[in-house]
Amino acid sequence: MIEVMDATLRQAASEGMDAFIEGITDAYKKVIGEELTAETMPLLSGEQHTLLAYRIFRDEIMEGGFCQLIQNGYGGYIFDNPFAKVMRLWGVGDLSKLVYAARKIYEAHREDLERERTDDEFMAMYEEYEVFDELEEEFLEKEEEYTALVAGYVDEHLDLFVKIV
Repeated sequence: MIEVMDATLRQAASEGMDAFIEGITDAYKKVIGEELTAETMPLLSGEQHTLLAYRIFRDEIMEGGFCQLIQNGYGGYIFDNPFAKVMRLWGVGDLSKLVYAARKIYEAHREDLERERTDDEFMAMYEEYEVFDELEEEFLEKEEEYTALVAGYVDEHLDLFVKIV
């Protein structure tokens, strides 16, 4: 089990729910060398992957939306894994529905969304895939609620996510 210092976790929790999640997932990133590969995937449990997926999802959507998330190589990690289903099981049903809606768009346009692009082509994606706009806006409006629900679940089941030392 991945270890996190008690003081580190307490400090992160005092800074807010997003910092609490980041405190845990930073430990995951350190263990996997900041990179998800076939070699590093087995180093995390299913619960840990889901929490890391939430962090990646949140950070990417907040910064650049679904186009950025997919262009940065996380489309498969989010949409091909049971991330949406687990969000529902963790009590974040609205986020689950949002991810399923985005997944439909992703699956319908996967080849184009994932193809290598120049910077100009990447920026043009935002106009080409305006279909994501409504989902991004919904996420931005509810992000604090979603993060609170995820952090609450993690806090209630901490032993599934880290070993506190």
